[in-house]
Amino acid sequence: MGMETRERLIEAAARLFHEQGYQGTGIATILREAGANPGSLYHFFKTKEDVLEAVLDYYERGLLPVVFEPVEGAEPDPIERIFRLLDWYRAGMVETGCRLGCPIGNLALEVSDTHPEIRPGIEANLNGWRLVIRRWLEEAGDRLPERCDREDLSYFVLTVMEGGLLQARAAADLAPFDASVRVLRDHLDVLLADK
Repeated sequence: MGMETRERLIEAAARLFHEQGYQGTGIATILREAGANPGSLYHFFKTKEDVLEAVLDYYERGLLPVVFEPVEGAEPDPIERIFRLLDWYRAGMVETGCRLGCPIGNLALEVSDTHPEIRPGIEANLNGWRLVIRRWLEEAGDRLPERCDREDLSYFVLTVMEGGLLQARAAADLAPFDASVRVLRDHLDVLLADK
């Protein structure tokens, strides 16, 4: 029962931090949305920052089963997986009307400077994302030229996603995201043809 309450608190906090931001979300709102009492929260977490760290851990634990394994199961081609993943993020932007953006990207912008102790959790999430992309690029094998640095390219793919989402959110329009993905597609097409 206790762990169920803890998970409800974390899930409620994750959703609220995504919708309202970390600063804009009060403990009382988390408790209300989780259907929990203050004693329950303070049994598991000493501070709101502890809740945030648990939320980041929750996102990191969900990366493979929620984000990457469904993409891998649906798309055998490692290069096309990248675009299927970007399509999944795009669908989220369509569903929200270009609101909200990436929960980790949002937290990075909001709390990295004011809560530097949270940076490792944010970085772990972004690196988890990027390392799967790098693995997919490695799986592409000799389809990509030897001179193609898979590490650098994995950073670039993450930059396309996060930067495209940020600009789409700012403009309330998917055009910046779509343009970024088109340039990534063109770049990969050139690399794939450069054999």
